[in-house]
Amino acid sequence: MDEESFFKNLKWRSVGPLVQGGRITDIDVPPGNHFIIYVASASGGLWKTVNNGTTWKPIFDHESSITIGDIAIAYSNPDVIWVGTGENNSSRSSYAGTGVFKSTDGGKTWKNMGLTDSHHIGRIVIDPDNENVVYVASIGHLYTPGGDRGVYKTTNGGITWEKILTGDGENTGFIDLLMNPVDHKILYAAAWERSRKAWNFVESGEGSGIYKTTDGGITWKKLKNGLPSGKGVGRIGLSLCYSHPEIIYTIIDNQNHCPEKIEKEKIKSGIPIERLEKMTQEEFLKIDIKKIRLFLKENKVPKRYTAEEIIKRVEKGKITPKSIAENLRNANERLFRTNVIGAEVYRSDNGGKTWKKVNKKYIDNFYNTYGYYFGNIRVHPQNPDKIFILGVPILYSEDGGKTFKSISKRGVHADHHALWIDPRNPDRLIDGNDGGLNFSYDGGKTWQKINNIPLGQFYTISYDMEKPYNIYGGLQDNGVMYGPVTSSPGITKPWEMLIGGDGGFVQVDPVDTYIVYAESQFGFINRVNRKTKKVKSIRPESDFGEPALRFNWLTPFIISPHNRYILYLGAQKLFKSYNRGDTWYPISPDLTDNNPAKRGDVPYGTITAISESPLKPGLIYVGTDDGNVHVTMNGGAEWIKINKGLPKKWVTRIVASQFNEATVYVTLTGYRDDDFDKYIYISDDYGKNWKFIGDGLPHEPINVVREDPTNENILYAGTDLGVYCTLDKGKTWHSLNSNLPVNAMYDIKIHPRDGDIMVGTHGRSVFVMNLKWVRSLNDTILAKDAHLFKIKPVTLKKFYRRVFGEAEFVYFLKEKAFNKTDISIIDSNGNIIKTLKGGNDRGFNFVRWNLKIKENEKSIYIKPGNYTVKVKAGKIILEGILKVIYDKSMKNNG
Repeated sequence: MDEESFFKNLKWRSVGPLVQGGRITDIDVPPGNHFIIYVASASGGLWKTVNNGTTWKPIFDHESSITIGDIAIAYSNPDVIWVGTGENNSSRSSYAGTGVFKSTDGGKTWKNMGLTDSHHIGRIVIDPDNENVVYVASIGHLYTPGGDRGVYKTTNGGITWEKILTGDGENTGFIDLLMNPVDHKILYAAAWERSRKAWNFVESGEGSGIYKTTDGGITWKKLKNGLPSGKGVGRIGLSLCYSHPEIIYTIIDNQNHCPEKIEKEKIKSGIPIERLEKMTQEEFLKIDIKKIRLFLKENKVPKRYTAEEIIKRVEKGKITPKSIAENLRNANERLFRTNVIGAEVYRSDNGGKTWKKVNKKYIDNFYNTYGYYFGNIRVHPQNPDKIFILGVPILYSEDGGKTFKSISKRGVHADHHALWIDPRNPDRLIDGNDGGLNFSYDGGKTWQKINNIPLGQFYTISYDMEKPYNIYGGLQDNGVMYGPVTSSPGITKPWEMLIGGDGGFVQVDPVDTYIVYAESQFGFINRVNRKTKKVKSIRPESDFGEPALRFNWLTPFIISPHNRYILYLGAQKLFKSYNRGDTWYPISPDLTDNNPAKRGDVPYGTITAISESPLKPGLIYVGTDDGNVHVTMNGGAEWIKINKGLPKKWVTRIVASQFNEATVYVTLTGYRDDDFDKYIYISDDYGKNWKFIGDGLPHEPINVVREDPTNENILYAGTDLGVYCTLDKGKTWHSLNSNLPVNAMYDIKIHPRDGDIMVGTHGRSVFVMNLKWVRSLNDTILAKDAHLFKIKPVTLKKFYRRVFGEAEFVYFLKEKAFNKTDISIIDSNGNIIKTLKGGNDRGFNFVRWNLKIKENEKSIYIKPGNYTVKVKAGKIILEGILKVIYDKSMKNNG
């Protein structure tokens, strides 16, 4: 589809940002040349440097998937590189891959070598003596059981595979592999049982554990002596000391509960929320009022709720201690407050026969509740007592894991996923984290930030009306940032950050562009003044005694297109503010199914999409994660469910048309069901009836749809793999991917004044392209076999000794020309003074000429005047006029 597109020769421009980096999943360096580094990103592809990070080149951009779990380089032949696609961190935006890939020329070319139903690869290990012997640990599908899940082995370089180890249970895969550096038939494999749903993540299970083989995978034994077992065993990481390979370490995410841990928390009020949940009315009323005041202060309860007011409500039975706890335990707080054991480090000095837990104390504030997101441990190659564990932050031990200290410094992101230790110089470290890369040359005492790779994982984007306009966006774990459309990554001023956290939706006041509404995870919306730097939290709250509000990870909100002071924000019900978020009013009931069977540790039954008609105030559409779509015609006084004809899927976008009041578009995704089909619909009667308009689109989950503001027939769609457009309202679709990497396109915006399309990618930051040529392709041109567009006059100017100015010839071919295309430049005497080679691609072709010709063996610029341009493509001949003008600076023709 990309190759056949009318628009394959249109070019996107990367505008960054770079400075924040993005999630790194693995790092590898070939033996013998440590200036060459390969870096794998979670969703931004594979990058290579040959100069120790001074410059980087993407080398995996156009494969079927560029989300990566692991990479491996053959020790015996560094040109052999393996890539396991599908991120290994199991987060809400960990995209599935399409198997394992192999390069035999240092990353110049790639071939898919199978295991296409693995979805997520944990680790790849290559036999150092034989590049054809490769082991792969596959985690398997994230949201459903089954698939290529287990440990696989090839002895012929990937031509065939044998499954040599299967986990216990349909949800058990393998996350890590470790090979003995002396005896390559000894391997250790870490099994991980996990099951994710849209509403819940069970990140541990009895299937988790460590296996060992001594015969290259023919037989395996599960290691138990001293290791934890049972339902609480989560993700496992493995490492050993290369100089003492019998010494092995493992880090285990222990999800077993540890109630006494909460008691030790330094809560001045002495009232942990976990205890409050279990309190009776009588027990609560016995608490000293001073402690209740302190409790309210600790939990940042709004000042209007005094201790006296709370006590009065509990006495009258209007609220209970449990309802207070439920109200305060928002989804974000649940990420960090936990009574699970968390990370534990175990050591074996005899190749796994026996194990001993080495950390003497709880490793607090390291994994919190999301150990599934980390899980790596590394051992110093020469000293088995020096170990590194990766989480929040990166911790280092010099006593075999008994005690740890943070080696994170300023400029080092908090969340860590990968660490490479130079085997020849162990003080040289390369750390991969959610902020990209950091280098250290002194064992982690100091760090150098490497921020020259565009890996921003954008969730949303927006814009303002300044000149030049700014682009705003919410990024995974890198806050909300903004920068001018004129940004040139690595050259111009870096983008700036508005707020931290996991950035979400962002909107700019259409009149006062210094006022920005910026959001972080779970609906924590702020009103930010870019000029004064003032930030005010404006998140709606539920009253004590009412059901707690459920906010999606990406909580949608919009500024009304009719009144810039009016905001709408979605929880399980829709809220409206008339004063820029200072106060909120619910204008709907719960618009979700609120299914009790779908309640877990992830907020679900939430609003995910909102759109108010630009043509009629109060005509509002709302979509939810559990597949509901509602409309109100009267500002929320009455809501109508309009699901009929739509699949019961997560609603990603709703767009009320700016051309026709009754027209609305909706996109949905089955990503969280491991359903990778396309769902895009239009209604011309306010949602009473829906029509599928995805024929011609590839089978990819769709994240966003947008109307072109100049033409109601032009739509744009962003999927998990690319960008597409239709010129006829969905009857036919065309790829706009051209030079874009294969990436999840989370958001699309079209600038109404400048005519640019912006895409926020989840892994490669932001790209921009002007829509002039897309919009020019009207019915008249499409009815012809070919068309030469009007040639823009060229004015040649001289600045010092340089001459500026070039001609551009743009022509459209309805079908690919099989013969070569020639472009002749003919002067007023009928002489051909220049012949150029043109493209013969289907669609748009672009040819540029610097206006130079050869005359008496000398290169000169052509004289001012009108020239005939003749384009010949097979039997097709097109003609146009090129006008050349000399600026006064051109005293001669150069």
